[in-house]
Amino acid sequence: MSLCDWYVAAHLPEDDGRIEQKGFPSCSYFFQPQLSVRRAVDTPVLQNGIFLTQTAAPDRPARLKLYVPEFASSLSISVAGCSSEEGTEMGNCFLVLRLGSASLQQGPITMNCSGFSCSAALSNPPWDTWIRVVIESTRANRTVTFNVVSNYTVGCKPKSLGLKADDEIFKLHGNSSYSNSSSSSNSSLLADTGVFSNKSFSWISQLLGSACVWSIPVLYEEVDVLSLRFTPVGGANVSVTNTHPTLLTYPLHAHASGGTLNLQLTLNSTNMTLGNSSSVVACLSTWTPVLELNHSQSCRTDLFGGYGVAVNASVPKAVVRLPFPQSATWYLTLQLICNSSNCGNASVVSVTPEVFLSACVEDCGLYGECRLLRSYSYLYAGCVCKAGWSGWGCTDDSTAQSYSHQLLATLLLTLSNLAFLPAIVVAVKHGYITEASVYLFSMFFSTFYHACDQPGIAVMCIMEYNTLQYCDFLGSICSFWVTILCMARIRNAFKYTLFMLGTLLIAMSMQLDRTGLWNLLGPILCAILIMVIAWVRKGVHRRHCYPPSWRRWVFYLIPGVLCALIGLCLYTFAETEDNYYYTHSLWHILVASCVVLLLPPKKKNREKFGWSSGWNPELELETPGLWIHSL
Repeated sequence: MSLCDWYVAAHLPEDDGRIEQKGFPSCSYFFQPQLSVRRAVDTPVLQNGIFLTQTAAPDRPARLKLYVPEFASSLSISVAGCSSEEGTEMGNCFLVLRLGSASLQQGPITMNCSGFSCSAALSNPPWDTWIRVVIESTRANRTVTFNVVSNYTVGCKPKSLGLKADDEIFKLHGNSSYSNSSSSSNSSLLADTGVFSNKSFSWISQLLGSACVWSIPVLYEEVDVLSLRFTPVGGANVSVTNTHPTLLTYPLHAHASGGTLNLQLTLNSTNMTLGNSSSVVACLSTWTPVLELNHSQSCRTDLFGGYGVAVNASVPKAVVRLPFPQSATWYLTLQLICNSSNCGNASVVSVTPEVFLSACVEDCGLYGECRLLRSYSYLYAGCVCKAGWSGWGCTDDSTAQSYSHQLLATLLLTLSNLAFLPAIVVAVKHGYITEASVYLFSMFFSTFYHACDQPGIAVMCIMEYNTLQYCDFLGSICSFWVTILCMARIRNAFKYTLFMLGTLLIAMSMQLDRTGLWNLLGPILCAILIMVIAWVRKGVHRRHCYPPSWRRWVFYLIPGVLCALIGLCLYTFAETEDNYYYTHSLWHILVASCVVLLLPPKKKNREKFGWSSGWNPELELETPGLWIHSL
């Protein structure tokens, strides 16, 4: 049976940094995994101490399974009594014994059996789970019959500290003043913050008697999505001695594997002296604890690796972070290790093991954003780094942008909007007060949207980012809309009706999808269509091209259209993450320039401040279906 959950992930190579307009066709990638499972039915079960006769052929190995109970300290599998149907080389096994699954983190334990018997052993086997045993024949065309037996030992059963069946909730976070006549309650003193002398330590040792591991119960609280906080029942501080390891258990369910498991171990050296050659060694492991800790032995078992840290007087704090931890029971073993026979003035020291699950590492820091992602039913979190930063917690600055670069990008993107000031002045001078108001709105919100949109620390947000983005997109599209309708020279009543109706429709479409391609092209194409119809009718009525002046075409219309086309091409096709700050700034300047060039001259029937002089039938020509001003 499997010891863990397995996941398949697919990702695309790092993109080239191009900023593509939404709506254009792009390459589509499909990932359709298929999983085939071959289940071995009626797998024989190895019972502890009971021999089982099995047969292994070259093409049909013997597959067995055995259950390892909790607190097992060692496990051995022995093969003996080998015989072959061929009768040759009687007593020689010629078998390969594999203990554990090939899909485990460290691979299976393999033993070649060439004699009469052989055995494979596991120290610190995984607790409360099934282990796979595979025995294969190494000789071609030879079937071997053998006897196999398993034996496990429980060398140490942890003794629980600080919690018993009739404890009340308010006592779980008590202090050393809480005592009881039972030894387990008295032993809860060990889990509290305090100063311990050699005399108090010997008294505690007498209470615990034959205990080989001191196990401290742990409470956990689900704070938020992918956020768990574990707390020892006696408080944050945990006492550690040099005679017995201290064990804390942290169950991690399957829905928590999408976050980051954090361990922060801090040595509390207040009012105690820890020898320079002494340290508190910790081992964080899964499935089974590592109960034998010292400076030479690594933090690992035969099947699984662990994560070891140490704190001492010179290094009082250590941190371990594990992104996407395995959904299993995690064990933290603590022990005071002394290089000499004397541990200084402290035989019991106090440490603070903070174990918690967070969505991201340090909330991705200053240059990152923690995002919750969902793939079908699996929820996980990851950091989205900005300004060139990278890493699990956006702490790798090898490709990071400098502050001067960030400041330059912010200034270019914001100050380039000042190019709309000439457009506003020209609009007011020509009497287009409504259009000037739209340009002012667009300039204001574009400036502060880009000041808030920067990835680094050169950022200023005067209101919520979503509001600034919405107003920037709305002002940009409305600027195109009112400018082209103004060029059409249609009657004021009809023009302002289209202004209002178009703005309402644009506002609705921005709410639905503000980055869509047709939200940009739709209003522009509709306005151009209205302008072309108006110009054609004027040209047919006057029997010559409209506008009639060639200077208007050469010095204003053609340059203005070229500015608009170049700006649209830059905006749509040329922007990348690296050149965004100056290509988009150039887009601002080109759009503002085309507004200055494309706005029509002042109408003769307008007063000084741009208000209409009234409905003068002599200055207007009514045509069926559309009202058009005459020049």
